[in-house]
Amino acid sequence: MAQPLPVGLVSGNRLLDHARLASNARRAATALHGAGIWQGDSVALLMRNDFVWFEATQGAGMLGASTVPLNWHLTAEELAYILDDCDARAVIAHTDLLTESVLAVCAGREVIAVETPPEVASAYRIPPERTRAPGAVPEWSGWIAAHEEWNTAQPMMAQPLFYTSGTTGRPKGVRRKAVAPEVAMAAVRRGALAFGLEGEGLRAVMTGPLYHSAPNSYAMRVAALGGTLVLQPRFDAAELLELIERWQITHLHMVPTMFVRLLALPEAVRARHDLSSLRFVCHGSAPCPPDIKRQMIAWWGPVIHEYYAMTETGIISVSDSTGWTAHQGSVGHAAPGVKIRIAAADGSNCPEGVAGEIQVSSETTPYFAYHHAEEKTAEAREGDFVRTGDIGYLDADGYLYISDRKSDMVISGGVNIYPAEVEHELVNLDGVRDCAVFGIPDAEYGERLVAVVESESDLSTESLVSALRHHVAGYKVPREFRFVRALPREDSGKIKKRLLRADWLAAQPA
Repeated sequence: MAQPLPVGLVSGNRLLDHARLASNARRAATALHGAGIWQGDSVALLMRNDFVWFEATQGAGMLGASTVPLNWHLTAEELAYILDDCDARAVIAHTDLLTESVLAVCAGREVIAVETPPEVASAYRIPPERTRAPGAVPEWSGWIAAHEEWNTAQPMMAQPLFYTSGTTGRPKGVRRKAVAPEVAMAAVRRGALAFGLEGEGLRAVMTGPLYHSAPNSYAMRVAALGGTLVLQPRFDAAELLELIERWQITHLHMVPTMFVRLLALPEAVRARHDLSSLRFVCHGSAPCPPDIKRQMIAWWGPVIHEYYAMTETGIISVSDSTGWTAHQGSVGHAAPGVKIRIAAADGSNCPEGVAGEIQVSSETTPYFAYHHAEEKTAEAREGDFVRTGDIGYLDADGYLYISDRKSDMVISGGVNIYPAEVEHELVNLDGVRDCAVFGIPDAEYGERLVAVVESESDLSTESLVSALRHHVAGYKVPREFRFVRALPREDSGKIKKRLLRADWLAAQPA
């Protein structure tokens, strides 16, 4: 008779059951409080997916403090801005990420090191000497073990503070205010519908990074419901199929690039594994090409679900396989309690089939604000509605189609990249007189970032890539560069970016 599978958090050969997780979280609360953390404070997390992420999030929450998930790809310069903006009192980080430059920008804050676990070190080829804590920095497991479990009545639970990149070159923190229980429950119900996380025996694999809001919300929900969550250190398509079969996975959260890589596996590998345990596979974060979606439904069956969401608004629309098949290319219909408005340039409502700016309203939209950016919060609102920055239309059945983005945001592999942030750094490099950064279609990632640089100097792609990497994360560096003596401009002097993009696409091989 087969032995029952263990329940809790799984990573590599490690298991953390829910009882131990709860105990560690309570010890973490006491330790953080002893370090001066309390209600309203911020605790930054600079880690890859690991058990400590859950312990720290729950522990900080018991104190009414917010965790601030940090994208570990960011440069020290980018991290410094976020740490200062959120006034982080403490930084909890994997040891290999605590470089000299990162430690320097953490000066004046409590720093706690988390030994990089072996499965993460293996996935990212981290040498053993970098997995141990620096001498003067306390190590997480010993640090919390020296404290008793927190048993004081807790203040109002705080939600994580996620930073999103912005059109002005600086990321914005999305702060959620405390809401009435019935409002919070409305958001929970929409999340349950979009993620499918209901019922007994939940078993999921977390394939995406916890520093993103959707994977974070998904993972925390699985843990809160007492399910089993397998943390995949780094997405690998063949390994995911093995994990699904081994752990009898019922639920997954994915992005379209993962579908592309799964479909690229040899047929023999795809057919090797029993995937019959899957009940609900949701995807979001980026548009999914219809042909990729059709192939996934044909392979995995009608378990594929889609959602459209924003960090600011939460879940906006949802779709199951049947609904999508009847409305191919859509991102679903409005989730319960959500109103979707398509606004014309003059502010009027667009009729069905006519594209305009997508604006949304729900019980929760009045309760978000950009941290330290009241003017940006005001700009994002249109009465009771929030501007998404996306362009789309509704069909006769109320299904939403996204046709363009009002902003220049590029979504590459499910990651949002704002060209203005890259342009801000690129134009300050020696020899660059002006530049335009934008996205073009990419078969694997959905989009890839490219740049056209105006210069009278003899610049090279290699020199710009090397220089940019000192200022922005590697995934924000354009994949390709073109050099011109003069960029095309409107009479106002504004660069004709759409013309540049059209010319770039026209030059691509058929």
